[in-house]
Amino acid sequence: MQSGGEIGVLEAGGALDEAAAIAPAGALFRALGDSTRLLIVQHLFSGPHRVRELTEHLGLAQSTVSAHLACLRECGLVESRPVGRASMYSIVEPDRLTTLLAATEGLLEATGSRVTLCRHLRPAR
Repeated sequence: MQSGGEIGVLEAGGALDEAAAIAPAGALFRALGDSTRLLIVQHLFSGPHRVRELTEHLGLAQSTVSAHLACLRECGLVESRPVGRASMYSIVEPDRLTTLLAATEGLLEATGSRVTLCRHLRPAR
């Protein structure tokens, strides 16, 4: 984000390309918009975890947890470090992510359940 809260990317001619400017923010919200990935992130706030620990806590298949962790890692939200034959996952920017999630909770409090009722966000049938 630029100063003043603007997200901006300039085209070669100098005009603001709004679609390109908001693409990274959209990708970040898509990464956090999946409920499984959000559960993983929330659990990682309690400290670093191995995939096995996350699968046990969440009751999901190892392949599912690994795929979501790969997405979060590619997005720069989590990192892994080898511990023996396993990998330990942790949040990269816990303070900033805490701020984002706290702002999200505040917005949800302000808007109530309207976001869950939005017909544009419902899965296609």
